[in-house]
Amino acid sequence: MALDGIFLRYIKHEIETEALGARVSQIYQPNRDELVFAMRTFNGNKKLLLSARANSPRVHFCGNTPENPASPPMFCMLLRKRIGGGKLVAVRQQECDRVLFLDFECVNELGDTVLITVVCEIMGMYSNIIIVDSNGVIIDSLKRVDLTMSSRRLVLPNIKYELPEAQDKLSILKHSAKEIAEKTVDFDGEMMLNKALLRAIQGVSPLVCRELEYRVGEGTTTRMDKQHYDRLVEVLNNLYVNVNKYAGKPCMVIRDDGKPIDFTFTDIEQYGNFAQIKHFDTYSQLLDSFYETRDSRERMRVKSQDLTKMLVNLSERISRKLAKQKIELKECANREQLRINGDLLQANLYRIERGASFAEVENFYDENMSLIRIKLNPAISPAANAQKYYKDYQKAKNAEHILTEQIEKGRSELEYIDSVLDTVSRAESERELAQIREELTEQGYLRKQKGRQRPQAALPPLEFTSSDGFKILVGRNNTQNDKLTLKTANKNDMWLHTKDIHGSHTVVFAEGREISDTAILEAAQLAAYYSKARESSQVPVDYTLVRYVSKPSGARPGMVIYVNNKTVYVTPKANISE
Repeated sequence: MALDGIFLRYIKHEIETEALGARVSQIYQPNRDELVFAMRTFNGNKKLLLSARANSPRVHFCGNTPENPASPPMFCMLLRKRIGGGKLVAVRQQECDRVLFLDFECVNELGDTVLITVVCEIMGMYSNIIIVDSNGVIIDSLKRVDLTMSSRRLVLPNIKYELPEAQDKLSILKHSAKEIAEKTVDFDGEMMLNKALLRAIQGVSPLVCRELEYRVGEGTTTRMDKQHYDRLVEVLNNLYVNVNKYAGKPCMVIRDDGKPIDFTFTDIEQYGNFAQIKHFDTYSQLLDSFYETRDSRERMRVKSQDLTKMLVNLSERISRKLAKQKIELKECANREQLRINGDLLQANLYRIERGASFAEVENFYDENMSLIRIKLNPAISPAANAQKYYKDYQKAKNAEHILTEQIEKGRSELEYIDSVLDTVSRAESERELAQIREELTEQGYLRKQKGRQRPQAALPPLEFTSSDGFKILVGRNNTQNDKLTLKTANKNDMWLHTKDIHGSHTVVFAEGREISDTAILEAAQLAAYYSKARESSQVPVDYTLVRYVSKPSGARPGMVIYVNNKTVYVTPKANISE
């Protein structure tokens, strides 16, 4: 999947149609790879997303704005200073190249009108957003490229902007269909037609090339040869007409399980009945829909990276400590022999010579009175050796008691850390992460930040309604789980949680009615989805009345015990209304 040069041409036309002459009212930088320009157009306010993310570079109007950080990055501040209040006066693209130029007419600090260009390079992992002045000099870029990264092309402030190196391909807008067909046929005759088209035409993705091959071969895969020349010219002419007149169809290819796999600017026939084709009203809507779920997860992964790393390191450290303590506890299992050795030495002091390295005595704890050899320290007296065995015995006994307590505390702490890791992996917003950080600060795992930090408002639990009208709430984190179960819920409400699997507390509110089996089943599906087992099937979920759920004294957030429960096996479901 890729946003190719021709698709970018359609996006360019869409921006020209809807936003030419628009004013930039605000600029945001939700994360290190994305920018959002809020623009006042003649048709209302719009938000233009510019993304240089390696796996999803693109430019389009967005409906769902990514969450913004509390303080804007330096690059965002620079953009606000240079382009804030500017007017979009031109949108340019060289033929079907994957570089888009957005020209803004702005006012500088002296009050003079200047032209600032935002260059969007849509080139996979090399994608970038570059700010260029009217003289073609780079002001700054989202990703700076120096000599350590590239020896061919530098992207640094105060140097002349240069276009990326052009590929040896023909533009559908500049060259005739016959010229492109000739170049295609000139390649090795063993090459499949879609591969040859990809090497010959500028700005087309593999999906489009396969579709062109499908149409040339009328439903079959085709090698390039003279036999299909006339049909190839006809197909390329049709492509030229559509691209030149912007006569495309925003089209998404969707798998049978509902997951999108690709998109393009033209109708797709090559998949037949093996995939669904969904059309959109605009190209921006198509891109918004295609990248929404995946990008939101990627954004949260980046934002929670430091938190995840800290928790993983903590989990590994606790696990290593537990393993060491278990070995020490195993060694304490032989403590009774230490006491026996002390008793036997004490009973035979008169027989043991000072300076002996061992003593052989009868073991009166054994029915057969067998001889036992006891190791001695020659530097101390026999009586001192006996007392040393008694001390080692008492030490091992105390250690066993302490280690048992420490191992239990360690297991409880490890369970808690793993539960927090699970909530971090399921967090969908910066506010959720902020709540998790606050929880970890209260538990002593994070330092409290100095200075006055404006606390973010806590998010409410996730709310759903069962198909027969029962309200269902799902906790977002451990602190919220405690509040939901122990304070918000009534004793006659139904409580659910995945069995022996980290997850959210889920409550079905009775509100004076008898809770139905349907509501319990649907709540169990939600409990399974908002748990560590969301990608599994047949997930066990325990359920019981809230009256049977309690929190042990001193237990960490989210940790409860429950009785009188039943178990149901369900497949996780994100939305019970579907």
